[in-house]
Amino acid sequence: MASIKSVLGRLSPRGKIALGGAGLAILILVFVLFQMATKQSYTTLATGIEPSETGQVTEVLTEKGIPYKLENSGTAVGVPSANVSEARIALAESDALGGAKPGFELFDSQQFGASDFQQKVTYQRALEGELERTIDQVEGVKGSNVTLTLPEEQLFSEEAIKPTAAVLISTEAGGRLGSGPTKGIAHLVAASVEGLDPNQVTITDGSGATLWPAGEGGGISGGDTKQSLEAKYDEAMETRLDALLARTIGPEKGRVQVQAELNANQTTQSKLTYANQGTPLQAQKESESLKGAGTTAVGGAAGTAGNIPSYAAGAGAAGGPSNYKRKNAETQYGVNKTIEHTKVAPGTVQQQHVALIVDKSVPAGEMASLESAVKAAAGIEPKRGDTITTSRIAFAKPPTVAAPAGPGITSYAKYAVLGLAALGFLFFAGRQLRKKQDDVLAEPLWLRELNAPTSLAELEVHRGDDWGEEDRAGLPDNAEEVAAMDSDRVAQQLRAWMKES
Repeated sequence: MASIKSVLGRLSPRGKIALGGAGLAILILVFVLFQMATKQSYTTLATGIEPSETGQVTEVLTEKGIPYKLENSGTAVGVPSANVSEARIALAESDALGGAKPGFELFDSQQFGASDFQQKVTYQRALEGELERTIDQVEGVKGSNVTLTLPEEQLFSEEAIKPTAAVLISTEAGGRLGSGPTKGIAHLVAASVEGLDPNQVTITDGSGATLWPAGEGGGISGGDTKQSLEAKYDEAMETRLDALLARTIGPEKGRVQVQAELNANQTTQSKLTYANQGTPLQAQKESESLKGAGTTAVGGAAGTAGNIPSYAAGAGAAGGPSNYKRKNAETQYGVNKTIEHTKVAPGTVQQQHVALIVDKSVPAGEMASLESAVKAAAGIEPKRGDTITTSRIAFAKPPTVAAPAGPGITSYAKYAVLGLAALGFLFFAGRQLRKKQDDVLAEPLWLRELNAPTSLAELEVHRGDDWGEEDRAGLPDNAEEVAAMDSDRVAQQLRAWMKES
């Protein structure tokens, strides 16, 4: 440390500046080498991207956690070399590059002499592209493909063929489009094409299931197929039962698997009920009465009345008073009946089977209680054919997460090269500094004073009378040798002395 201080003390201001500059250069070199060793190497992933697609590409890369860099004023995208394969797969899944058809901008560049058929085809392509852009904005839709069938116009309306449309929709992984958005897309397409009826629009998803106008399973609409309904029910029931097990026996100690069979048919039930008594609709009442005085018999009646025996003839001999009355009532009754129409929604459980698996760490005495609780929670009905199977086995131990690997050989090699480069630079820089310091120390005082004009008064102080033999060693013998060493500086010093004198 003392030798370093002595060396620094002997250095002239110019030497100290040179030493500081060398140190700064070393730091800059180390920084540049470090940046070059740690800087990521980017590879161009795609070029010639439309400005409207650049946002989609960067959004996909951001979702996947892949760093990117825009190039060529945003028309190209670069990613680190290690992530090229992953980025290509992500863009292929999202269809972010050139997936949508062009819209009405096709008419921006009209070709001279285009036929009527070409104009119709261009209009159909433009309309399909605009519909795809609109459908892609619906929440839950990842991508779409629209195909229109626009028939030729006919002279007679009864001979006209109605237009049709086919829409293929892709959603996120595991996602399904609900009945509301599906119906909205169908009406949106129908309203965009002249003469298109919503029932003539066919909408399918990536699995080939028909979402509109009617889905699979006989009456299920809006994309809720029999398989999807059963899958949703199974997942919801398993989640509830797993939560029950986690709260009772602890997490990761029990699992439940549910397989249900649902009635996916949407039906309508009608019920007709008759009342015990009819309802009176109309009542009619009639009454008749007759009153009269009696008459005296005058003689026998002519004809056969005179031949009547005497016991019968007495009856007609004289008539007494008469009082005749008749009443009649009639009521019309109507049938009292009730008709009920009930629309049964799909999703009724016809049968379900539950499998309960418990770890061996759970005591065997608790199995009966757990099975009873799961039966009650799942709604097991033996009369319906429901079953539950219970097993007690040893669960597999979760795999141990390996510690992240340290830096590889390549990283160590980079740091080794950086260290060797820094040591080599320090060695050669120190060697040059020592050589220059030796030259400075060997230079006599009077020669250093010749580097800059010195006054005679200052020079008188250093006459050289007090120099020893060691200080005089190596000095030139006469002024000619001094002038030959550096004539320009000697001339400059002489001119300064002449001005002073």
